[in-house]
Amino acid sequence: MEKYQHAEIEHDDIDHIEKRATHLSMSGPMGRQLTHPYSLVWTPLPLITWILPFIGHLGITTSQGVIHDFAGPYTVTVDDFAFGEPHKYSKLNIDDSDANRFDAAVEAADRTYRGMMHNLFCNNCHSHVAAALNKYGYQGKTNWNMVNIWFLTICSSSYYSFGHFLRTYCGFVVLVILFFVLRWITN
Repeated sequence: MEKYQHAEIEHDDIDHIEKRATHLSMSGPMGRQLTHPYSLVWTPLPLITWILPFIGHLGITTSQGVIHDFAGPYTVTVDDFAFGEPHKYSKLNIDDSDANRFDAAVEAADRTYRGMMHNLFCNNCHSHVAAALNKYGYQGKTNWNMVNIWFLTICSSSYYSFGHFLRTYCGFVVLVILFFVLRWITN
């Protein structure tokens, strides 16, 4: 009996993953150079991240580095990350020998979320990632949720480049400067 028997993954899922992985081009729309296998990937949300720079859009990558994300109502995109390229990533501790089971867990979460309404506050991209990690049993846990996924992303992520760091915070910095300039003018 496997340690993580609770993951609702069917053998058909694993077969589907293996077939799809052989057909993937390594230069898809997102350009695989900006993804890492077994990772959480994050990108800013226009306007929202300008005001709250710690809020953004989250996806999860498969063993092949293909991004899966819950992009909107009844929509899970594959290799077409909503809101642009990822700006930062958090590498998950997954062994390559477990690639098929991990990929099948991501696919199972995709199937579930293709039938769900998106809600910015309680059923969103973070919930989709949590579902994938729960189905996999990441770190022996099945109680991942959008809050601890957010903390995991905040505490253990790295920016792809200094340019990505700047683009993440430039809107926030402009708004802060504008606020202080307007305040100084009105006093």
